[in-house]
Amino acid sequence: MPVRDHQLLDAWMQVLTLSELQPGQTVTILTSSNTHPQTLAMASLAAQCKGAIVNRLDLPPVNGEKSLTRDLLSYFGSTPLTGNKAALAMLKESDLVLDLMVLLFSKEQHEILKGGTKILLAIEPPEVLVRMVPTVEDRSRVLKASARLQAASQMQVTSAAGTDVCFALGDFPILEEYGFTDKPGRWDHWPSGFLATWSNEGTAQGRIVLDRGDILLPQKSYVTDPVILTIEKGYVTKIEGRLDADFLREYMASFNDPESYAISHIGWGLQERAHWSVLSLYDREATAAMDSRAFAGNFLWSMGPNNEAGGSRETACHIDIPMRNCTVTLDGEEIVVAGKVLPAGGGKVT
Repeated sequence: MPVRDHQLLDAWMQVLTLSELQPGQTVTILTSSNTHPQTLAMASLAAQCKGAIVNRLDLPPVNGEKSLTRDLLSYFGSTPLTGNKAALAMLKESDLVLDLMVLLFSKEQHEILKGGTKILLAIEPPEVLVRMVPTVEDRSRVLKASARLQAASQMQVTSAAGTDVCFALGDFPILEEYGFTDKPGRWDHWPSGFLATWSNEGTAQGRIVLDRGDILLPQKSYVTDPVILTIEKGYVTKIEGRLDADFLREYMASFNDPESYAISHIGWGLQERAHWSVLSLYDREATAAMDSRAFAGNFLWSMGPNNEAGGSRETACHIDIPMRNCTVTLDGEEIVVAGKVLPAGGGKVT
């Protein structure tokens, strides 16, 4: 249901406070044709209430003629900032960028962050933002799990459906998403609440079996029949199954890029206010599916680029797959068991 302006304003005020926005700092709100007007209005008002100098940078969309979907997290390549030196300079001079457009997996985003600018992505509908306003507790749980993941050299994931896959770790940093940007040069996404890293290049090996109810993104669909993915030397080399497998194979083949099949980020969800079931309640174009990516206990893995982590692999295709009922172990220690996060993995102590 729609939310009232004051509810969304309060949510933005909390997020900006957690992001340590100070009076006199410069906030640039990055927008495009997809930006939700209520989100924009309340973000601007909240930043002004915090005493910030507020600008809006509105840029035309790109890649519409190339992408097969209108999902904002599905196609990565050039951005409205590509070759736009004036716009890039404006963002680099800002203390905080509120990204209501999507710069993810772009060279320009890395360049902005390197200068110390903070970036917060927020593209979910207002009702989702309000339901999952980040908290200090969210950060504590993500950072606790991050410390354990940082110390690990191997992740293994298994499931009753037949998944058994291993990933060597250590060459790439940890992605800590807790919903606000409290350090210079930090990027985050509101709403969120999960942890991820990237496996060492060429090391992922095994089999992943998608079971009924697992989710394909950007298709934003629940798997109805098993899909079996064979993983060899860091790449998905075979996709087997019925209709869901056909959809996935054809969509990925449309990019005509072998790097689309590379294993990208891997991790697990920690957000208890996110719900596996809500994807079916939204129009596909109305949500970025952060509930699916962040619900507590999922195993979230992806195929596609790793330049977000400092790697060299760039590809326009990015597939996220949140799975239920998986067991995640780090160096033999269980972190998630059959979809339930243990305290060692950032789960709540009961």
